[in-house]
Amino acid sequence: MRGLLFSLTLFLSFNVIGQVVPPSEFLPHDLGETFTPHHLLVGYYQQIAEASPRVKLEEYGRTNEARPLLLAYVSTPENIARLEAIRENNLRLTGLLPGDPDPALGDIAIVWMSYSVHGNEAAGSEASMGVLYDLVNTRHPQTGDWLKNTIVILDPSINPDGYNRYTNWYRQTATLGLDPNPSTREHQEPWPGGRVNHYLFDLNRDWAWQTQVESQQRMVKYKQWMPHIHADLHEQGYTSPYYFAPAAAPFHEYITDWQGEFQTEIGKNHARYFDREGWLYFTRERFDLLYPSYGDTWPTFNGAIGMTYEQGGHSRAGRAIDLPNGDTLTLADRVAHHRTTSLSTVEIASKESDRLLENFRAYFKQATTKPQGKYLTYVVSGNTPRGKMRNLLTLLDRNGIAYSRAAGTTGSTTYDYQEARSIAGGAEPGDLIISAFQPRSVLAQTLFDPDAVVEDSVTYDITAWSVPLAYGLDAQASQQRFDVKTEPFTLPAYNDPFAGKDLAKAYAYVVPWTDLSSAAFLGDLFSAGVNARTATGDFQFGDQTFQAGAIVINKGDNRKTENFTATVRKLVNKHEVPLSILETGFSVSGGDLGSGAYSLKKAPRVAIVSGDDVNPNQFGQVWYYFEQDLKYPISIFNAEDLGDVAAGDYDVLIFPSGRYDLSSAAETLTDWVRAGGKIIAIGSANRSLSRLDGFDLKQKDTDDAEDDDDDAPDPRLLPHGGSERRFISGFNPGAIVGVEMDATYPLSFGIGEHYHSLKTGSDTYDYLESGVNAGRIRTEPFVAGFIGSKAKKEIEETLVFGVQSMGRGQVVYLIDNPLYRGFWEQGKLLFGNAVFQVD
Repeated sequence: MRGLLFSLTLFLSFNVIGQVVPPSEFLPHDLGETFTPHHLLVGYYQQIAEASPRVKLEEYGRTNEARPLLLAYVSTPENIARLEAIRENNLRLTGLLPGDPDPALGDIAIVWMSYSVHGNEAAGSEASMGVLYDLVNTRHPQTGDWLKNTIVILDPSINPDGYNRYTNWYRQTATLGLDPNPSTREHQEPWPGGRVNHYLFDLNRDWAWQTQVESQQRMVKYKQWMPHIHADLHEQGYTSPYYFAPAAAPFHEYITDWQGEFQTEIGKNHARYFDREGWLYFTRERFDLLYPSYGDTWPTFNGAIGMTYEQGGHSRAGRAIDLPNGDTLTLADRVAHHRTTSLSTVEIASKESDRLLENFRAYFKQATTKPQGKYLTYVVSGNTPRGKMRNLLTLLDRNGIAYSRAAGTTGSTTYDYQEARSIAGGAEPGDLIISAFQPRSVLAQTLFDPDAVVEDSVTYDITAWSVPLAYGLDAQASQQRFDVKTEPFTLPAYNDPFAGKDLAKAYAYVVPWTDLSSAAFLGDLFSAGVNARTATGDFQFGDQTFQAGAIVINKGDNRKTENFTATVRKLVNKHEVPLSILETGFSVSGGDLGSGAYSLKKAPRVAIVSGDDVNPNQFGQVWYYFEQDLKYPISIFNAEDLGDVAAGDYDVLIFPSGRYDLSSAAETLTDWVRAGGKIIAIGSANRSLSRLDGFDLKQKDTDDAEDDDDDAPDPRLLPHGGSERRFISGFNPGAIVGVEMDATYPLSFGIGEHYHSLKTGSDTYDYLESGVNAGRIRTEPFVAGFIGSKAKKEIEETLVFGVQSMGRGQVVYLIDNPLYRGFWEQGKLLFGNAVFQVD
């Protein structure tokens, strides 16, 4: 394949050019012969950067496993010398940097290409080395010409930990000779696979939410550059041909005609080279542009031409694999294809640089003067709990969305997110204001709109994600531009609630249960050995009223706790939680502090089930929640070792979504729960529990839902051509559904009577016959996003969150995953309730 690596009339020389050597002369193998260890991938980039004046290499961060994250800036030596001036000039086009662009710098196109966000789609990272060499090869005159008016930014491995996991496994497993048989060991990657990062998150779904360190560090650089084109290079199933833009429907309604049309131009340029070689490809059939947190959509909502390229291969393909047509797909083939589309992208960016910059500038001018969407102002109550507001501001800052604080009052008819209707609303002093009249208008509207228009329901991902619903915010959206005085919004300085107080008079301390910071604070109290209680209902002391779930820290419970007050003070200030000091245990209502209305808590010892039966992403979300959100200790067990959990000293056993065979462990589990243990089952794990004796959860029978329609045609005789559309009537790719909560039950503490759940599947369960149906979907529920008509009917009057008592223990059924992708902030509080409050 070395003779096929690129042909744009182009034949690339692999002679040594001074110290600029092709990958095959640097690596211990030919490029595309086998997989390159990550440290050698980094080494090649470092070697080229040292040797070529066309390259500037930057380490922009480190992964959880301390591997470097790199960007290579590639252009002519003249452009590299003025790189910062070009960057700032580009930001002036967007309005993110004040001043007028300098015409003397010319129309410099900026192309950013990201490789192997899924680590086991490793051909991208392999190809990136060839792309780098092609661009610095001075014997290749065409690339030199392209770079005169183009800055190319290469991220060779977005997910180094996943890439390293896959490539190391493969190199340890593969036979010496090529074995293209798909059934052999080297084509069967083990759990959890290299697709995901250290915490088993899918980084391709994390661009907007930026929960992971790789995303957080990358987006700092992306916002500094704001490229005109972003290509995200992936792999798909090995039997599929190559996919490149234009993308499939549905397109989000805020994607401009220009962005869609230029995708087509790029695709046609790719097609010229693929046609020349006879390489199969397809466009427009899959990979839509709706969900805003992908590597193609998030850049698109930031004004770029965002695209996904998908090479057939993935982890199954290894170095070579047999195809159904009798051909063999090799790693060298996959590298050649990605190398071709990468260089083709640079080529068209260079040729169309003037149009790219002209339309890029127009995009941001419209954003600041005439936003696309109907909602022009978003308002978040200034009374939002501090921890929740802090997390919201972090999200806005990470996305570069501007906001301010209302310094006056204005009235308006607004849409209220929690009530899901129009009200007489507006802004009050102290409220957070997000105006759509700003450079990142489109991104702000996409993330904050109550709902997204879905033009085609055959979509690749979830169809609803509204931030005010995900965060449980008291928020409004207005179709008017607010004429209200504003000022910069910053969280007020946190004042130590202990300062200046006579702590000798303190009887107890109370911290409200409002958001994730409350749960993290309680976890830290446990770790510090402080005894705490939580209120089972609302209560009042003097003129202070507290809601159920509040953390009560009595001096009387901590007479043997060393440095009690100093410890509480330290943790209160660490988490910046509100705290009240009570000087008596005698209440006005709700029970005195020595009554049974306050449940004494103990530090739960938590075990999480892992292994082949578990969905890696779902497991990773639980793992991340404890280690990064709560910073609370956990133990991880494989599913086959549940007997060790039961025999150990654990209080909580969490089953992330997965397909478990628990038949042999059923008696062990029930005995453990009856003795005082607590099971928390998430998503499809509930299906496994529903099959066991003693567990009250039962799936809802929906087979006869529409049998009463005598005029309905025989489904066996319907034409095959409409089968996909008929299928989606019972399909739910991911919609937000309103859930009625039992506000008196601990699972609802800090949430109240209403919760917006992200429902990503069609499993439905009946109400528990003996237990607490704490969260339920009623008839004609609120829905944002797409859910099939049949599926929508079937979720009515079903259980979403329930708790069954079993002996001295409990089973918590979480049918919907409240930790979905780590960004559903209100779900994190609900999960904290399941861990700490339910007992």
